[in-house]
Amino acid sequence: MTDAFDELRPLLFSIAYRMTGTRADADDAVQDTYIRWQAADRDSIQSPKSFLTTVISRICLDVLKSSHRKREVYIGSWLPEPMVGPSTEPVDLMESLSFAFMHLLESLTPSERVAFLMHDVFDASYADVAGVLETSGANARQLASRAREHLRGRRPKVKVKRETHQQLLWAFVKACAEGDASALFGLLKQDAVLYSDGGGKVQAAINPIYGADRIVRFILGLNKKGVGELRGFAVDVNGSPGAAVTRDGAPYMIHAVEVEDDRIRTVYYVMNPEKIPPEAFRLAEGQPA
Repeated sequence: MTDAFDELRPLLFSIAYRMTGTRADADDAVQDTYIRWQAADRDSIQSPKSFLTTVISRICLDVLKSSHRKREVYIGSWLPEPMVGPSTEPVDLMESLSFAFMHLLESLTPSERVAFLMHDVFDASYADVAGVLETSGANARQLASRAREHLRGRRPKVKVKRETHQQLLWAFVKACAEGDASALFGLLKQDAVLYSDGGGKVQAAINPIYGADRIVRFILGLNKKGVGELRGFAVDVNGSPGAAVTRDGAPYMIHAVEVEDDRIRTVYYVMNPEKIPPEAFRLAEGQPA
């Protein structure tokens, strides 16, 4: 039975990361789950997967309730901690790993997020969801349904090809570096949004920037101020094309975009040093844009 936990560890981390939005919280949740697994009566456990999924979901629900309050007073936009590098996730789980989707999950309440992820992404029964949330099966179903409807209206209607995603990202990076307003307008949807997460630790836009006009003015303004020598390196960010950007040779930010209708509809700048994985720039070495 000890081997069961080791076999399920990748799945447990996948659940915890999607629920909490940070690798540190996900790692802690996995460790806490292991401690409870060690203390459990193994003979009474019919399904290790169901048991461990339920345990880690309960732990993550508590983390979400606590972090939800902290994020309300977070300085600036709160973005998930990016997963940088090749993904080992199963293909059927990749959509729920995307950075845009992870950010969208932040718009749900803790209970909605747990219900949706448990049932719709990880195939848990409503009975298991209800057990975690300490509610009725009917209410668990309603929470998942409410989350599903909320997310459906905000997700891109058509999934773009990876090649198109990569081309648009690097065209945007190039246009930003060159201060090419015309190219930027051609790449952005009119109602595009830019989020930058500095966490109060580095300079970043405090509020989301709405609309292509304002985003272009913001980027051109940064160019005029001079932010140093910026270089972008190709990396995977949550399973999709992204960039690790250095400033004067030092790690500066992780950059991702969301694409719809062959235009960029959302720009993400993760600049908080605590959220930039150290391995991102080791992986990026030798891959300048």
